[in-house]
Amino acid sequence: MSDAETLLIADAGPVRTLTLNRPDVFNAFDDELTTAMQRALKDAARDRGVRVLILTGAGRAFSSGQDLASLKERFSADYVPEYKRDLDRRYNPIITAIAAMEKPVIAAVNGVAAGAGASLALACDMRIASEHASFIEAFVNVGLIPDSGSTWFLPRLVGSGLAFELCATGRKVGAEEAARIGLVNRTVPAGELMEVAEAEAAKLASLPPRAIALTKRLLHRALSSDLAGQLDAEAYAQDVLGRTKDHHEGMAAFLEKRAPEFTGS
Repeated sequence: MSDAETLLIADAGPVRTLTLNRPDVFNAFDDELTTAMQRALKDAARDRGVRVLILTGAGRAFSSGQDLASLKERFSADYVPEYKRDLDRRYNPIITAIAAMEKPVIAAVNGVAAGAGASLALACDMRIASEHASFIEAFVNVGLIPDSGSTWFLPRLVGSGLAFELCATGRKVGAEEAARIGLVNRTVPAGELMEVAEAEAAKLASLPPRAIALTKRLLHRALSSDLAGQLDAEAYAQDVLGRTKDHHEGMAAFLEKRAPEFTGS
């Protein structure tokens, strides 16, 4: 299967959708898919025509995580996996690319998001879940710890106590609970998932891109910043944005009682 088949890429105006396309194995990650994801994220970050990214899965799953079947031939009693090398080469570049991208990334979670698939969803800026979605930090079931950013994102979304429970037990969180505990922004009927995600993406795409980019950057910075440092960073960002054409357009539109047209300049 080629990259193009493994990962589907579709544009609708300024919104790009990446669809993990290995439905026969619940969109599990193999080398080909992680390579395609890295390339597609890099392209989306560089493409000025793309303002918002949606990630979703084909078929019944978002992603079941690492394709463990691919390890079957290598696994034996004396097999010593090199997980750090694998994470540094395949998964961590995907997570850091999403976090560093100065564009909103929405996860449209259509089904199970397990292991690294859950980590992928957590790394996104927003998560909209189908009623059939579920989240499983499945790593403990094979004697491992959550990786690909799960131990960083999860406690920041749901709190440390609940994060420990979910990581240590590997229990499944259904869509309704995910919405209740703040793991997802909202849950919608399965048939409306992409319509809702695309509407949310279109709304974000209509807003000033540089303001959105700096908002994302500041929210990430706030997780490791003190108040004084964050106030200073906000002031600097506001000063930068105050010199943009989009700020002047927004002010003019407000005073003239019309809808603004933001261009990203």
